[in-house]
Amino acid sequence: MSDIFKAYDVRGIVPDELNEDWARAIGAAFAEVADADQVIVGSDMRLSSGALRAALTEGLTGAGIDVIDLGLASTDLLYFASGKLNCPGVMITASHNPGNYNGIKFCRAGASPVGAESGLLEVQELATNYLATSVPPRAVHGTRQERPMLDEYVSHVHSFVDVAKLRGLRVVADTANGMGGLIVPPVFDGLGISLEVLYGDLDGSFPNHPADPIQPENLVDLRAKVLSVGADVGLAFDGDADRVFLVDDKAAPVSGSTTTALIARRILSRYPGQTILYNLICSKAVPEVITEAGGVAIRTRVGHSFIKADMARTGAIFGGEHSGHYYFRDNYRADSGMIAALTVLEEMATQGSSLSEMRGSLERYSDSGEVNSKVQNTAAVLKFVENAYQGRAEVDHLDGLTLDFGDWWFNLRPSNTEPLLRLNLEAATDDEVSRRSHEVLAVVAKADSEEVR
Repeated sequence: MSDIFKAYDVRGIVPDELNEDWARAIGAAFAEVADADQVIVGSDMRLSSGALRAALTEGLTGAGIDVIDLGLASTDLLYFASGKLNCPGVMITASHNPGNYNGIKFCRAGASPVGAESGLLEVQELATNYLATSVPPRAVHGTRQERPMLDEYVSHVHSFVDVAKLRGLRVVADTANGMGGLIVPPVFDGLGISLEVLYGDLDGSFPNHPADPIQPENLVDLRAKVLSVGADVGLAFDGDADRVFLVDDKAAPVSGSTTTALIARRILSRYPGQTILYNLICSKAVPEVITEAGGVAIRTRVGHSFIKADMARTGAIFGGEHSGHYYFRDNYRADSGMIAALTVLEEMATQGSSLSEMRGSLERYSDSGEVNSKVQNTAAVLKFVENAYQGRAEVDHLDGLTLDFGDWWFNLRPSNTEPLLRLNLEAATDDEVSRRSHEVLAVVAKADSEEVR
C-alpha cells in the first residue's frame, strides 16, 4: 500500500495528496477545534483507511484527547455513535469515489455538522501549521478505547419502523464491496425478509464495480438480480453506506426525489403535520406530495451541513436530497441510507402495493438529471444566463441560480472543486426536457465563449 494517495474532500480542505503525516496533523488540529475530551473515530474498508485511522488517532491522543475507536464503520454508524455518546466524530472515507481516493469527514458532538464556516477551515489552517513546524507537546496523553457499536446501531435503525410489517418481503442489496457489507446483514437478520447481498465482501479495491450508485452503469448487476429472483426491491449503497438508491420490482431505478416523496408520505402518516425539508434540485412533485399528505414543505440548499442546520432551525422531522441522502430528526438529524431503506419497505408493506405501482403517483414530471458544463468563470456565466432570461421567470439565488417559468424550471450551481456548472432541469415531458436543456446549455456555451473571456 502506498502511503500517499489521492485525497477526496468536496471543499478541498484535505490536501491533494494525503498521507499519514497529514492525518496525524489533522488529528491534532481537530483536537483543538472539537471542544471535547473524547472523539469517536471510524473508517471504511479502503486499503489506506486503516493506516490513516491509526495516524489520525495518534494525532488526537497526542493532543490529549481520548479516542473511542469504532473500527470499521459506515458513516451513518459513526453519526449514530456521535449522537448516542454525544461526542465529536471523525470518519476516514472517500464515500463513492474510486479506491485510490480517501478523505476525512468530521462532525461535532451529537452528529452536528462541521463545515467551512463551522470549523473546517480552522482544521485546515492548524494542520498545515503543525505539518510545517510540529505539534506542540502536551502534558497529558490521551487514551484509545475500542468500542464496537454495531449492535446498538441495529437496534436504533429498527426503532424507526414497525419491523413486524416487513416479514415476507424479498430484497436484493448491492453493497459494492463497501461498508454496506458490514451493516446490511445484521440489520435484516431476524426480520423475516428474504435477503440476497451482492458483493458483500469488504474490499477497498472495488473489484466488481464502483460504489457509486448514482451512476446507472453501476446498477446493472442489481437490476438483473432483482428480475432473476423476483425481488420486491433492490437497494444500492455507496462506499460508506450513508446513501441508498432504489430499484423497483421491474428493475427500474427510482430517483432520489421519488424516494424522498415516498419516505415523507410514510413519516407524515405517523406524525401528521410535521415539517419536511427537500433540497432545491428535487422534483416539484416532492413539495406537492408533502403538502397533500398534510405536511409543511421547506426548500433548502444542497448539502448536509445546510440541511442539518435547517432541520435544527425548523424542527423538521425529515429531510431528503435528490442525491440519495436522507436525514431523520430522531437520528440526530443525520443521514442514513439504512433507515431510509427500511422506511421504504414499511411503506410498501403498509400500502400492500409494489414499488412500481406506488411510484406512479409520485412521478409527475420529467427531468434532465445532472448535466455538467465546463466554464471559465462560473459567476460571470450565471449572471449572463440570468440576464438572458430576464423578465421571463421567477429568479431564486438560494443555491446558484434557479429560474422557474411555471411549467418548467432549471437550477445552475457551481461545483465546489472544479470549474463546472451543474444543470438540473424539470419539465412536463421528456421532449420538453430535451428541448429546454439544449436551449439552456446553448446559452451557457454562448456565455462562456463570447462574454466572459
